Amino acid sequence: MTALVSTEWLAAHAATPGLRILDASYHVGLPGEAPRDAIAEFAAGHIPGATFMDLAGFNAPDAPLPSTMPDAAHFAAQAGRLGLRSEARIVLYDDAPHRTAARAWVLLRAFGFTDVALLDGGLAKWKAEGRPLEQGTSLVQPTTLDVSTTGIGLVDLAAMRALQEDGGAQIVDARSAARFTGAEADPRPGVAPGHIPGSRNLPYPQLFNLDGTWKQGEALAAAFTAAGVDLGRPLAMTCGSGITASVLAFGAHLLGREAAVYDGSWTEWGGDPATPKATGDA
Repeated sequence: MTALVSTEWLAAHAATPGLRILDASYHVGLPGEAPRDAIAEFAAGHIPGATFMDLAGFNAPDAPLPSTMPDAAHFAAQAGRLGLRSEARIVLYDDAPHRTAARAWVLLRAFGFTDVALLDGGLAKWKAEGRPLEQGTSLVQPTTLDVSTTGIGLVDLAAMRALQEDGGAQIVDARSAARFTGAEADPRPGVAPGHIPGSRNLPYPQLFNLDGTWKQGEALAAAFTAAGVDLGRPLAMTCGSGITASVLAFGAHLLGREAAVYDGSWTEWGGDPATPKATGDA
């Protein structure tokens, strides 16, 4: 299974034994965003056979930062609730503006799931094509998982400080230009404006076509290049809280490049008085 599958492919293979379809819609709920209920939206209409992942439930409990990756025990409990098995083939989709299926992709890969794909265009494309929807909730048989330790594909604050100081990696920020430059205040209290010095700004919507599908090949590479990103260097992606950084990491993966995701992202870096900060353009 390729990392990106079409709606046509999923419609033809949805009933394949061992294939799991997960709705990874998650609404961040930043100030100014209209409130949405992902669970209620799933119950109102989802791809037949899909299970609601509840991405928020995978966050580390009581973590001081938003959207923090869990430890292995918490991940195993949540994945077991979904009835996941380590050998499962998983297709992820979402109906969220922050493209949260990519965050689920990073999460699953961090805990050893290797056969994971995203649905190109997500639920919006599925619905636009008039494909069937299913209502209600999904019943699954819980499983017990033994998962590997977290950390694959992730970097913490100490690692990011080292990367920023030695300049060996290209740091890429998925936030809007206004937040990157500091022209717009950070929406989270106590977090400074600006960006990590030396980083490049590639707002995540630039990786998508107008119809919501992913850019691919030369068009996708051009989006990175236009932002001044050197795809030949090691890559570390950041954003506000690690969600849209995952979008950039998946985009790099489509180009055959693996990128680390800074889990704490700007909420951690910008909220730490000891970290260097820059404003203005890259």
